[in-house]
Amino acid sequence: MRALIQRVSEAAVRVDGEVIGEIGEGLLILICAMEDDSEANADQLAAKIAKLRIFKDENDKMNRSVKDIGGAALVVSQFTLAADTSRGNRPGFSTAANPDEGNRLYEYFADQMRAQGLEVAQGQFGADMKVSLVNDGPVTIWMEI
Repeated sequence: MRALIQRVSEAAVRVDGEVIGEIGEGLLILICAMEDDSEANADQLAAKIAKLRIFKDENDKMNRSVKDIGGAALVVSQFTLAADTSRGNRPGFSTAANPDEGNRLYEYFADQMRAQGLEVAQGQFGADMKVSLVNDGPVTIWMEI
């Protein structure tokens, strides 16, 4: 699985002009299931992200996790993270999981984030979403499991 993680002071996702998910301080997680991914990949990624120490402590050092600060997660499906840009000018997405499996692993990942003790809001798989955020720092981290 691939994830682009952004430390945010707030984030929201809209579909057809309606807010369907929003959080205050926490993480915006753009997530993509790849063709060979499994629940084990989602388990590992959720555990790692929940413990990722990218929030400031009292000494202004990135030493606290989203769990430590009582933050939330906004999980948004993002198949374009599978983009292959090695040839030509049009990205290919053939390494992304098929839509049914991608959706299943997306939902499973969100549930695993909840199992880590986090409040989780979500986007809508396959929808034309508008994501807004205030990236705090900015802090943006790429992860692949």
